[in-house]
Amino acid sequence: MNIVDIIRERLNREPFEPFVIVSSSGRAYEVRDPRLVVLMKTRVFIAEPRSDKWSEVPYLHVAGVESLSGGPRRRRSA
Repeated sequence: MNIVDIIRERLNREPFEPFVIVSSSGRAYEVRDPRLVVLMKTRVFIAEPRSDKWSEVPYLHVAGVESLSGGPRRRRSA
């Protein structure tokens, strides 16, 4: 499963469970609303709720996807 499939699966999960996209630089992008994420051809677009801020992360720089649930964070590498 590639990183696009992993992110898509997380976005489509019912019920939705918030998660974090971690970049190769170590920056973490919280995803609390699946409607604020767009899977583009070569990158993922992430908008911040209630603001004009957004980020684009190339898939090549996605280091992992982590759960934001109450338990310990688990890292899923690309």
